[in-house]
Amino acid sequence: MKLTARTARAALTALPLAALALAGLAACAPQTSDNSAKSDDRSGTLRVWLFQEVSNGPKQQVVDKAVAAFEKAHKGADVQVEYIPVDTRAQKIKAAFNDPASAPDLIEYGNTDTAGYVKDGGLADVSAEFAAWPEAKDTDPTAKQSVTVGGKVYGAPLFVGVRALYYRTDVLKGLGLAVPRTQDELIATAKKVHRAKPDLYGLAVGGAYTYGALPFLWANGGELATENGGKYTSAIDSEASRKGVAAYTSLFGDTNCPAAKCAQMGGNATVTAFANGKAAMAIGGDFNHAAVEAGTVKGKYAVVPLPGIAPGSVAPAFAGGNNIGVLKSSSHRTLAVGLMEQLAGKATQRELFDAMGFLPTYTDVRAEVARKQPFVEPFVRSLAAGAKSVPVSPGWGQIDSSLVLPTMFQEIVSGKKDVAKASADAAKKMNDVFGAAG
Repeated sequence: MKLTARTARAALTALPLAALALAGLAACAPQTSDNSAKSDDRSGTLRVWLFQEVSNGPKQQVVDKAVAAFEKAHKGADVQVEYIPVDTRAQKIKAAFNDPASAPDLIEYGNTDTAGYVKDGGLADVSAEFAAWPEAKDTDPTAKQSVTVGGKVYGAPLFVGVRALYYRTDVLKGLGLAVPRTQDELIATAKKVHRAKPDLYGLAVGGAYTYGALPFLWANGGELATENGGKYTSAIDSEASRKGVAAYTSLFGDTNCPAAKCAQMGGNATVTAFANGKAAMAIGGDFNHAAVEAGTVKGKYAVVPLPGIAPGSVAPAFAGGNNIGVLKSSSHRTLAVGLMEQLAGKATQRELFDAMGFLPTYTDVRAEVARKQPFVEPFVRSLAAGAKSVPVSPGWGQIDSSLVLPTMFQEIVSGKKDVAKASADAAKKMNDVFGAAG
């Protein structure tokens, strides 16, 4: 989900949430027929769909180099790369699953999309090839989990994204405030900053920033859902989850981030507020580093892992990122798997980090880039502390795109519902989708 999937989620918040939620929950994923390939051609054209970045030139240069190396090693192979918008990826990719004749051989996809695409029958099981691929042994376990459904592997991790706490060193020092070491200290510090400097958000938060809110949920022992026999049940309304939701939503209001301005903000908006000097702190990703460096706060900020409940602990962060997968309908399976390994291999991931700041999915390569670029260190620590992901359910994509959680947050911060009622309603919506997804 980058600025890919995250950009898409931010764009969605411009539409009425209730309408989006109803439309998303009413929509049904297209039913796919058996689209397995009937041949495995070792030459010809391979079509690839990758995500269009906000600034795509550096990514394209890296991809072009990898494609050239692949074509040189595979005579007769012609690779055609198309960059597709992230915000319409779901419709375009699912349509391709239903029309193998026009479908690409490989796609880039968000790691929260994996289970849904597998259920739709679009992705090829590459478990055997992944197991035989020498570089795969160094894949981070969380990243490998993002391409795994039911014990089978459906692609290769391309990069991982994780968030941490950006803070203004000059603001905290000027007010005599220490860097927060617990979640309670974080909330208290945010409110102290805003009280002292009303023109600043203490901590920029967004009602549409699901992946910035989840660490509060997880740090308090809450979960999005529980799994039993492959079936998921929402846990957003459990006592622990409600405590985390209450902690996050306590940051909205006149004491920190006014609901009138912050309820509609997504992740990009909160990071932009920080980069433009309008917030003392923000929850941002490694992938936001370039944007912050280009802002007015350059040279006046630092990054630490988002604190958890106990002093010195780290709140579990959402492990985002993208993968590369081979379509089941590809008539060039062997070539497509080879190109997948080329695009997601260590050499390409090193260059994608240099070009785009995307964190590698290999533990050894990630350690290399952390030594080379110190700004990576707090994000690597956040991953090492135990990052988490969303339910591996084909229904999650629908829950996410229909804005069930942002609607819950916004109902709370607007005063329309209390935490108990809003979380109970959100749980019901989630369970309706989980039940329909099977």
